[in-house]
Amino acid sequence: MATLAGPFRRTYTYLQRQAHESPVIFYSCVIGLIGPAMVLTVPPLRESWGYKSAEMVPAGYPLPKRARRPTEGYGDPAPSQ
Repeated sequence: MATLAGPFRRTYTYLQRQAHESPVIFYSCVIGLIGPAMVLTVPPLRESWGYKSAEMVPAGYPLPKRARRPTEGYGDPAPSQ
């Protein structure tokens, strides 16, 4: 049974030592472990607290149902017909 807990004990000892000797590595590991956990926990919490997602942004502009006039002026070259 001690062999199953061995890697976890060494990881804890490593992180404890890094927290004192180089806190940047320790906090990088902590933030790296929190990120995937937040992906799984935050969306259900937001829904349970009543958060509603914003509606989707339109992907295109609706074109009018009429014949389109070519643009004139403003430095546009004459359309080739």
